[in-house]
Amino acid sequence: MNMLLKKMAGYDRPQMAKELGIYPYYHPIESGQDSEVLINGKKVLMFGSNSYLGLTNHPKLIEAAKDALDKYGTGASGSRLMNGNLDLHEKLEASLAEFTGKPASVVFSTGFQTNLGTVSALTGRNDFILMDEKNHASIIEGSRLSYAKSFKYRHNDMSSLEENLKKTVPNQIVLIVVDGVFSMEGDIAPLDEICRLAKKYSAAVMVDDAHALGVLGKGGAGTSSHFNVTDNVDLIMGTFSKSLASLGGFVASDLDTINFLKHNARSLLFSAGIPPASAAVTLKALQIIKEEPERREKLWENTEYARLCLQQAGFDIGESKTPIIPIFIGDDQNTFTIATLLMAQGVYVNPIIHPAVAKDKAMLRFSLMSTHTKKQIDTAIAKLIHCRAMINGNLAKVTV
Repeated sequence: MNMLLKKMAGYDRPQMAKELGIYPYYHPIESGQDSEVLINGKKVLMFGSNSYLGLTNHPKLIEAAKDALDKYGTGASGSRLMNGNLDLHEKLEASLAEFTGKPASVVFSTGFQTNLGTVSALTGRNDFILMDEKNHASIIEGSRLSYAKSFKYRHNDMSSLEENLKKTVPNQIVLIVVDGVFSMEGDIAPLDEICRLAKKYSAAVMVDDAHALGVLGKGGAGTSSHFNVTDNVDLIMGTFSKSLASLGGFVASDLDTINFLKHNARSLLFSAGIPPASAAVTLKALQIIKEEPERREKLWENTEYARLCLQQAGFDIGESKTPIIPIFIGDDQNTFTIATLLMAQGVYVNPIIHPAVAKDKAMLRFSLMSTHTKKQIDTAIAKLIHCRAMINGNLAKVTV
């Protein structure tokens, strides 16, 4: 057996969880993403989705996808640089630029590829990248592909950010990259303070708004809008797979930066353009967000209600101020066990363990949608309380 196969054979963490009956991943969902889904023929309350505005089943989005299939077929069949650039892609880019308040944007095949290609293309060997320690993995991987020197600062700690800014060299590119809303803990980056420090040290700012678009800011325009610093943020990145109910990613910026990325971001140049249906759905989602502001209002109503109920029940939900609510458990096995017990009782939540979060910081990621009802929230939290009681001091006797 060669060393690669030996390493692969030695990886047994999933198998161990399966033997214990608490493996919580890759559940086959047999219905559309909504507040209730079908898993293994059983109705389950969904509190793990990123579809914050509940648009994935919107009839106008489904109609837009069908129309795009009829007109363009199923795929772009090539890189956008070559034959895979559709007029639909360019219409979407114009709409995204307007939505985020920037002059231009460029659409990538996925959100991960957007960060990967953008961060690695913008910085070179003598440049600097500064990242929050809890940034998304795609930002970290983008920094690894760059030859720039990377620093991580303590989570949302502006004194730590400034300490690292002092390590940079004048007359070189300094890029601060940060999640607007952190995808696990649900807290918000202090983007106004980041912009203040960026100006002081002549740094550029890029914000990953994957979990903020449609949620924060005026009309759902994101974290920059939320803090009224859109003009001070150089690049606004986002994905289509959350509030926009599709698949793909984009970055919005000034005309020169977008022109550079269109001709230098390798994950754009060497990937096929997003399918026509995905582009059409995203365009329609942007329209619906403007036309149906009550969805965002209901999302925040649900968020505040769930946060209050969880706090009153004694759960540790950290510093979350968004529809992403972490329920800190600490121990990996306890976290898997509660998630498995909840699934057996008809409630889906995402169990998050290291390396997605720090060791001993395992959590249940409880996320809200505008389509959740208070009854559904009450049911889920009641079952959470019940499952917590089942494992407290009695884990060895739990049967899942």
